[in-house]
Amino acid sequence: MTALFALATSLLWGLADFGGGVLTRRTPALTVVVVSQTIAAAVLGVIVLATGAWSEAGPRLWWAVAAGLVGPVALLCFYKALALGPMGVVSPLGTVGVAVPVGAGLFLGERPGLMQIAGIAVAVLGVVLAGGPQLRGAPVQRQAILLTLIAAFGFGTVFVLVAEASTTITGLFLALFVQRVVNVGAGGLALYVSVRRGAPALPDDGFPWRSLPALAFVGLADVAANGTYVVAAHHGPVTVAAVLASLYPVVTALAARGVLRERLAVVQAAGAGLALVGTVLLAAG
Repeated sequence: MTALFALATSLLWGLADFGGGVLTRRTPALTVVVVSQTIAAAVLGVIVLATGAWSEAGPRLWWAVAAGLVGPVALLCFYKALALGPMGVVSPLGTVGVAVPVGAGLFLGERPGLMQIAGIAVAVLGVVLAGGPQLRGAPVQRQAILLTLIAAFGFGTVFVLVAEASTTITGLFLALFVQRVVNVGAGGLALYVSVRRGAPALPDDGFPWRSLPALAFVGLADVAANGTYVVAAHHGPVTVAAVLASLYPVVTALAARGVLRERLAVVQAAGAGLALVGTVLLAAG
């Protein structure tokens, strides 16, 4: 159960990151974050009303509020890094944030078995190699790497916070809704400040109505990934769930290869293979 839901998290986040990275090449990153998260919050609001999840309100929701404050910063940095490119480099570097939930799991007393430890090492090595030997170069690449590292630790923190925000499925719906509402509020405030300082909120040709389905997909896939990760973390060791969920950069890199024709070096293909081997070891352990 843990492996299944954690791998679903990787697939959803990988596709959401690919979509977000493509969208930010035409639309300001803050606008992508605010619009996509607003759509997600609206859908979650309907689900909360339909399931009566309001009855689950309690002190645990403060974890969701904290996740909602950290999330937009991480998303903004990550989308900006993806826009600076290339996705096959930026996305795998984002996995260093897995150190946060893995560290939290170890601190709370989790002790993976030898096969799981080997799986963690192989998977993380594979995802890093999937970035390829392209780290040297222009200053814009160094900026992308810095933004990616900030985003990575932000995502890792959100992993921990969201997992603590609920204990039931209906409670999870409410926690994700609260997180998204805070996301929209924090992102909207940042967008307002950015516009007041002279930065554009929209592309030159106005609101990207044609991109609305893609924006909706990015927001909803991100929400679904948070949900599947929480289920994975509650059904098994956080150390295992976090590492399997962190394989999303491989999905992003492969999507960039298939859709954008970004070249995949031999070392990147080898890294993807190692990530798969690590996944099998973790699932078997």
